[in-house]
Amino acid sequence: MLNWDDPLSGFPEKTTAVNDVATVNDEQIRNNAIHAANILKENTPSETVDIKPVRADDKRVVNGQTDINQLAPFKYPWAWEFFLNANRNHWTPLDVNMTKDVHDYQHRLTLEEKHVYENVLSYLTTSDILAMRNIGLAVMEKMTAPELQIYQARQVFEEALHTWTYQHCIESIGLDQSEIYNRYRVVPEINQKIQMSNKKIDAVLRTDIDLSNKDDLETFVMSYTFFSGIFEGCWFYNGFSPVFALQRRGLMTGTAEQLQYIMRDEVLHCAFGIRTVNQIILENNLKLDPVAISDMWQEAEAVESVYANYILKDPILGYTAEDHMGQFRYIANRRAKQLKHATPFPGAENKLKWLDEQANLRKEKNFFETRVTEYQTGGALEW
Repeated sequence: MLNWDDPLSGFPEKTTAVNDVATVNDEQIRNNAIHAANILKENTPSETVDIKPVRADDKRVVNGQTDINQLAPFKYPWAWEFFLNANRNHWTPLDVNMTKDVHDYQHRLTLEEKHVYENVLSYLTTSDILAMRNIGLAVMEKMTAPELQIYQARQVFEEALHTWTYQHCIESIGLDQSEIYNRYRVVPEINQKIQMSNKKIDAVLRTDIDLSNKDDLETFVMSYTFFSGIFEGCWFYNGFSPVFALQRRGLMTGTAEQLQYIMRDEVLHCAFGIRTVNQIILENNLKLDPVAISDMWQEAEAVESVYANYILKDPILGYTAEDHMGQFRYIANRRAKQLKHATPFPGAENKLKWLDEQANLRKEKNFFETRVTEYQTGGALEW
């Protein structure tokens, strides 16, 4: 049992000789108390500090002046609901048996399917670390309402969990980790997506960024728009789709199941980011440059097209580069509508009508064979 007075007492090796510790006498205690009181007096302002209760109406997503350490009263109860829902969706990659995937990779996948599988993992391994850095370093510290920060802290954890998941898949299959992890640096078709992402995060990681400055605030909002609407809202969705196409044919089902768990998390990440961006725009009466927004969507589509034509240069059964890009444009239009942008790809159609059902995690398992990992919240994915 944990001893709160001596937390190390439960460990077998204890080098401190308790009997050697000198007993503090009463006079020392009094002297220490006097010394502490003097320090407090010296550091207490002479004038009376006007401390007022926090009002919900005074809170802001950014540039707020209220106490960042005080959670309630809520101004953004929806952010707290995101946090509660995220905690209902807890899982780890160790919940999923990868034995069948090892057999599939070694004996059932074609060379073309291995090319797709390996490069999807190569891209995703880096992407979730980028997403983690974006929220943890570029976004969360700029929030001035703690209910938003608390969900984003959970999001940082989930991005780390996703990174563990890809590493678990790579290790389980027995792939060369150094080679797979370095592809994002040496394969230009993958690196282009990473470089676009790095430009967006670097623009707001500057030490001199000031969100009270209109130009800096617009830069921050454009960056957050990219990460929530495109990076997580479109690229991750498309990043999972080739593996879901394999799963549809009974291949690499363990990996696909883990991506289904990740997809559940990403649904919340995307929705939260878009709602936060819209709230910042509303509170600060921002008008983003429509040309810059259009250029961002077009650049995202261009680098995704290069990526798709690399990983699917030889189509696999039931999935082609054309399918991949058609789905990207269709999902991009949905994200743009949520962000109140003009439709970037008019006329785009749903190329993968099976995807929402395939990506939705609904399963029953024998209690004696595996841990039950069905989400408590249930329900279909709302992309």
